[in-house]
Amino acid sequence: MSRFDVLTVGNAIVDILARCDEKFLVDNGIIKGAMNLIDGDRAELLYSRMGPAVEASGGSAGNTAAGVANFGGRAAYFGKVADDQLGEIFAHDIRAQGVHYRTHAKGISPPTARCMIFVTPDGERSLNTYLGACVELGPEDVEADVVADALVTYFEGYLWDPPRAKEAIVECCRIAHEAGRETSMTLSDSFCVGRYRAEFLELMRSGTVDIVFANRDEALSLYETTDFDLALDSIAKDCKLAAVTMSEDGVVIVRGDERIRIPATPIAQLVDTTGAGDLFAAGFLFGYTKGLDLETCGKLGCLAAGVVIQQIGPRPMSSLEDLAAKAGLI
Repeated sequence: MSRFDVLTVGNAIVDILARCDEKFLVDNGIIKGAMNLIDGDRAELLYSRMGPAVEASGGSAGNTAAGVANFGGRAAYFGKVADDQLGEIFAHDIRAQGVHYRTHAKGISPPTARCMIFVTPDGERSLNTYLGACVELGPEDVEADVVADALVTYFEGYLWDPPRAKEAIVECCRIAHEAGRETSMTLSDSFCVGRYRAEFLELMRSGTVDIVFANRDEALSLYETTDFDLALDSIAKDCKLAAVTMSEDGVVIVRGDERIRIPATPIAQLVDTTGAGDLFAAGFLFGYTKGLDLETCGKLGCLAAGVVIQQIGPRPMSSLEDLAAKAGLI
């Protein structure tokens, strides 16, 4: 028996969310819809220019772990924070979600990472991330017993930005496969794909990664094409299983010659797309580790994504387990 359904590994970040108009993005040189890496000075400048903000523990893989736990799954998380106020907030929040988390904090410098997220009226989010203590995550933070006891180990493509994290990920994948477990990654965003295309493809083609999550833009960027069907055929050849989300058009799940298309969950109002992909992965992996069929896994992912985009912040405020039960999915 495994102790955990899903272990996620990622940048431990406290999100600071605020609304803004399109002009604010232009005036401040922010690339809309992307994750922009910034330094400490830039972080202070943008923070000083933000309007009223909401702070919440985030980070892509952290959101996924919290989502798995919200479904009633057994989740664990690796991610580095500093021994400071934001680090305490992050650790408290993720543990309060029911996620196993015991990565040791790293001093007070660099400080805990923070991401300033600007949400425009169309619900699109533009991320500006100061990685801070995240860059300190390394192989010494890998808890081998946790990796071996997790059915799936999942990590975010953003981890390819801090260099030592790559070593930690490779070690996790080695331990997972030796224990007969599976590994998974999210491509994170199209700009991240552009930076590390060759490395991501090698992770897939070498079998280091079994399951891949991407959105349409990331899949197109990965294969440097505008032909979505070609991108789907290519990703099917390069990994065992992939789920490619398409915003309001739902998701297509790809395994060999299979193409399972699932519509998006209807919503009342789009509020904030922050965390949509993270929560899709949470729902999908929760279903997958429970042995559910791929269509049901996709529906669970769409359900979770549909919930989170109707609120501010990346972690659901309602019980995904209850909503999935009411929908007859679990």
